[in-house]
Amino acid sequence: MPKTKEERAAYKKEWYERNKERLAARQKEYNAENKEKIAARSKEYYAENKEKIAAKRKEYEAENKEKIAAKQKEYRAKNKEKFAAKRKTPAGIKSRVIREWKRLGLIYDDTDSLYCHYITATHCEECGIEFGKKGDGSGTFKCMDHCHHTGAFRNFLCNPCNLERGP
Repeated sequence: MPKTKEERAAYKKEWYERNKERLAARQKEYNAENKEKIAARSKEYYAENKEKIAAKRKEYEAENKEKIAAKQKEYRAKNKEKFAAKRKTPAGIKSRVIREWKRLGLIYDDTDSLYCHYITATHCEECGIEFGKKGDGSGTFKCMDHCHHTGAFRNFLCNPCNLERGP
């Protein structure tokens, strides 16, 4: 048996290397048998340390911006078809439209019903002209009119009416 601290550390390291596969198999078996227990413990830890975890995540993201951006770019390049297909689904379109509304400052409780209203609106609520498609050159595409100060939704207008009404 090793006598010095360094000899014991070297012995432990050697023992671990010899038994690495057996230990990994045992850990995998334990994890499979105790999924619920592990999940509950993990959930409890997260609840108790939410701020600490968020701070560490934020710090990591700040220190590794380029690395994260490169990984995301690589992932998107590999899964280009998947992302393109998802964007064209009704759910993908809906989430993108609602996200854009929120980015523009819309404050509305029931965005699902507002989106349904958006889909069914065919004519401008101000001038009555039929909405055109974005990019068709008519300039009568559908706009979500809202107050820029309060964020309150007003109605769906064609682009010229929306510009005329202002913020």
